[in-house]
Amino acid sequence: MDDTFIRFANVDFHYGAAGSAATPILSGLDLTIRRGEFYVLLGPSGCGKTTALNLLAGFEQLSGGQLTVGGAPVVMPGMDRVMIFQGDDSLYGWLTAIENIEFPLRMTGISKAERRIRANVWLERVGLGRHAAKFPHELSGGMKQRIQIARALICDSQVLLMDEPFGALDAQTRSILQDELATLSKHNGATVLFITHDIAEAIILADRIGIMRAGPGSAVKEEITVETARPRHRGSTDFATLYDRIERSLSKEVQKVVQQEALA
Repeated sequence: MDDTFIRFANVDFHYGAAGSAATPILSGLDLTIRRGEFYVLLGPSGCGKTTALNLLAGFEQLSGGQLTVGGAPVVMPGMDRVMIFQGDDSLYGWLTAIENIEFPLRMTGISKAERRIRANVWLERVGLGRHAAKFPHELSGGMKQRIQIARALICDSQVLLMDEPFGALDAQTRSILQDELATLSKHNGATVLFITHDIAEAIILADRIGIMRAGPGSAVKEEITVETARPRHRGSTDFATLYDRIERSLSKEVQKVVQQEALA
């Protein structure tokens, strides 16, 4: 049985008018993601990872091919697909932690009493139950990202899109949030497309990893299923073996980028 939920079918994307003057970013991208799967895209800078994410979010329009979620074409942003960005710019500075979390429910007309109950549940799940009344400027970077994650998951959105959300955090906080996200996303049943440059992060989080080839005109070069049981330990032999395999594949694409830049 085909359990595909998200499908990129021969997707092209370019900047500029079609023809020789167009700048190809994605070319013939074929990618399928199952419902409830945590899928991570890895690739060198400029390979189109974020472009693929923006297409799925509905922020950009295809130049060619098809992109569907649950069989329906993606034509615009929607509440069924929630984006979490790097940093905390999307938090509202005039709202408290709990008000930020419940904001999407407020926009959909849910009663104040109901949204407060649900927001309190998610505050506890991300370990911030004692910080409900604090404003973003009173929270650490890791706390702010927890608020963003809770705000995304409270919507029960079908798809969670994440563009290097932990990139600006210190190593220890990042490691903690990686483990928490893996647990929370499974608990919520969301389908996740996650973008990162970090191989270890990909292994910790992913059910499958897609390695993209160097651009221009990039697509998925190789897919790797991460079969190691959770929780995954960074010091294990299985982890090291998989890390080495991914690094060897990815480094070939990074070398192509370096060569292209040298010739530019």
